[in-house]
Amino acid sequence: MKKVLFIDRDGTLIKEPEDEQIDSFAKLEFYPRSLYYLSRIAAELDYTLVMVTNQDGLGTDSHPEENFWPVHNFIMDTFKGEGVVFSEVIIDKTFAHENALTRKPNTGLLQHFLNEGYDLANSFVIGDRLNDVVLAKNLGAKAIYLRNNDGLGSAENLGKAEELSDYIALQTSHWVDIYTFLRAGSRTIHHERNTNETKISIDIDLDGTGKAEIHTGLNFFDHMLDQIARHGSIDLRIKTDGDLHIDEHHTIEDTGIALGEAFAKAIGNKLGLERYGFCLPMDDCLAQAAIDFGGRAWIVWDAEFKREKVGDMP
Repeated sequence: MKKVLFIDRDGTLIKEPEDEQIDSFAKLEFYPRSLYYLSRIAAELDYTLVMVTNQDGLGTDSHPEENFWPVHNFIMDTFKGEGVVFSEVIIDKTFAHENALTRKPNTGLLQHFLNEGYDLANSFVIGDRLNDVVLAKNLGAKAIYLRNNDGLGSAENLGKAEELSDYIALQTSHWVDIYTFLRAGSRTIHHERNTNETKISIDIDLDGTGKAEIHTGLNFFDHMLDQIARHGSIDLRIKTDGDLHIDEHHTIEDTGIALGEAFAKAIGNKLGLERYGFCLPMDDCLAQAAIDFGGRAWIVWDAEFKREKVGDMP
């Protein structure tokens, strides 16, 4: 299922003037860092981007279309130049007093998203008004409330922030916080693998701090897995119950398989990832590693050992 970011325009992607209309280039000012961080979200995360905006009386004498479209098209072209492409741009042209079903926070123009093809529970509405939070509630999504001017649109707000707190996943005034929140949430998973020989539970946060809690029953194996967390700056919890009374290899092999499966789930579609290589010259060895996340499942292991075990690990 597709996850969606329903993004407001005025006050979210661009700054909103006091008269609440962007009808000339003189009024246009992009919201700080919106271009940079939305371009990173588009490049690195797996969300469909949809713009949803109320434009009061668009097409009437109070808001002529000939003043609106040149500025709007420039905004769209600027974001497109940064790699941000909206799959849809949904504009309601009614006035607030009409209370039209098509106007945010109502969902009249968003009915095609209310089906099994979209994962609305893990989707977000990003906007600067409480009505954007109400829209998230009405869609069954969560809101990212870009709180920067409580006065704008206050007459139309359908609630208070405290009353809608259950639907606000993040409240901030900065796009960097939005990017960090979305990126972190998408790279945290729980994974289990159970066979006749082993039962394995793994939790990974790829954007963690290097915390590890490893229990496989093999102390040196625990130590090696701990180094992945420590040097990768990821949070990693592994609990393995294996048939060590028979042999160690099931525990080691199945933990490795489960850890690979967990990483694949946490990484997702690999957007924004590149190949990686590292070389570490030490006093008594030269360690080199190259990782390719292209999906080819093999390993080249070139190492010599002069004893059967290191600690309790074969």
